[in-house]
Amino acid sequence: MTLIVLVLLLLLAFMASWRKRCWLARSLVVLALLLFLAMGCGLLPRWLLSRLEAPYALQPALQWAPNNAIVLLTGDALHVPGSAVEPSLGAYGRITQAAMLYNDCKHAGMGCKLLVSGGDPSHLGTSLAASYGAVLRRLGVPAEDLILESRSNTTWQNAQFSRPLLDALGVQRIWLVSSAYHLQRSLLYFAHFGISVTPVRGDYLKAEFSAWPSWSNLSLGEVASHEYVGIARYHVYNAMGWNAPQMPPLVLAPAR
Repeated sequence: MTLIVLVLLLLLAFMASWRKRCWLARSLVVLALLLFLAMGCGLLPRWLLSRLEAPYALQPALQWAPNNAIVLLTGDALHVPGSAVEPSLGAYGRITQAAMLYNDCKHAGMGCKLLVSGGDPSHLGTSLAASYGAVLRRLGVPAEDLILESRSNTTWQNAQFSRPLLDALGVQRIWLVSSAYHLQRSLLYFAHFGISVTPVRGDYLKAEFSAWPSWSNLSLGEVASHEYVGIARYHVYNAMGWNAPQMPPLVLAPAR
């Protein structure tokens, strides 16, 4: 997203220069440079991420219902040469948090299902749900308590395709695990499909201030920008009537 904006600013500067509007061309070049420095030196990514992540910095109290569902939103995976498809490095915070929640629920003597949501958007031949599920089984989550939702290729579809599965489970509380930066948009989409959840972060990102622009800060800026674009797109699509109709609240089973 940042790269696209920078390229557009420079193209506009070139067009302004070609039309002999030198003051406008210089202004656009300066604006592009300031944006690059603000992103690369960490100022803008830190501010953008803090607004996304701050509400989820503290983990919620684990108050288990008799029957619970933990929904794990997948991220990325990769094909390791000579091996199977595996979750990417950034996925393990989410996976570990989901496994920890499951184990805590079981130790409390409560019922718990772990729904892993993710298809195969990168066409690796294995769904994200399957590759993450394999790791969860190695972490002690039994196959009978794992539910793999392997159709969704977007966060929107994560919510859309999880709804009927959660409806069929008849649980009393739903926990949603994802990265802190991703939770705000995820909650928006899940609420659209009538799913009330307790958010739990699997990781937390923070940009570091630096004297020189760094690739890591630029990458974090891209991550944050993607979330803001997704949130804005949701509201625009809603206003235009382009989103699927909002669903009524999921009826949770009564506590016994």
